[in-house]
Amino acid sequence: MSLRRRALALAWFAAGVSTASFAAQPAPDAGRGEQLYVRCVACHAMTTDRVGPRHCGLIGRRAGSVAGFDYSPAMKKSGIVWNEKTLDRFLSKPLGVVPGTKMTYDGVPEARDRGDLIAYLKSASSGAACGLVQGNLPASER
Repeated sequence: MSLRRRALALAWFAAGVSTASFAAQPAPDAGRGEQLYVRCVACHAMTTDRVGPRHCGLIGRRAGSVAGFDYSPAMKKSGIVWNEKTLDRFLSKPLGVVPGTKMTYDGVPEARDRGDLIAYLKSASSGAACGLVQGNLPASER
């Protein structure tokens, strides 16, 4: 087999292996994400601002937009709208994504951990406690 054919065969094999390993990753687990959220509670809470802003309503919110919270100029100017993709990128390396952010946490290096954490944030943001904070629940449920 020629060197070129070997290289091509190796490339096809590598593509197949990486596709197979991607497909084998488990679906995000919000329950596991809730356990991982313990890392966040030193600075954040779901329903109240602490050192960091509250996480209720995070998905779909523009970064730096919680009224009354003292964000860094960098976060206010970032233009980020929080969704699964932007959260994954930010949580992997906050200071690398938004240089000058006040969030000094080094990040969540494992993709699975980030996925589970994001799944939890999504599910908790639609829960009853967040509904009360955001005024999204009908009067009968408040």
